Amino acid sequence: MLHSVVVEVMALLMEDLDRADPVVTRLFPDLYREDPTGSEELRRYTEDDLRAAKLDQAAALLDSLPPEGGPVTLTAEQAEMWLRTLTDVRLALGVRLNLRDDTDLEAELDDAVLHDPTSPLVGNLSVYAYLTFLQESLVLALMG
Repeated sequence: MLHSVVVEVMALLMEDLDRADPVVTRLFPDLYREDPTGSEELRRYTEDDLRAAKLDQAAALLDSLPPEGGPVTLTAEQAEMWLRTLTDVRLALGVRLNLRDDTDLEAELDDAVLHDPTSPLVGNLSVYAYLTFLQESLVLALMG
């Protein structure tokens, strides 16, 4: 599951970025909201490097996954790289699911299960919940 969602985000990052796509906007936000020209100028100089860094981090996460599954042991540096990649994956999935900062994920998942327990929405919300748990676990592990 983790492998497939990371690959999906990598595929998006390898395409020409469509600035009209809300996922692209979320992963590459304007740095100067009141100055679109300034944001565009900065993007022109930084976006390729940022995209390459996101792709490198995602590839490193995939490389650290055991081929047959199982436990993963990470160095602190690898865990931080995982956190950055998980953030990108969660942002992308959250945008596609129309989740906001104030969304009650548990309530959303409960409602989706009551409506249709076999729906893709239930699966996607479950993946998002798993990624959130994984990210929180990494943060706690790094904090000691």
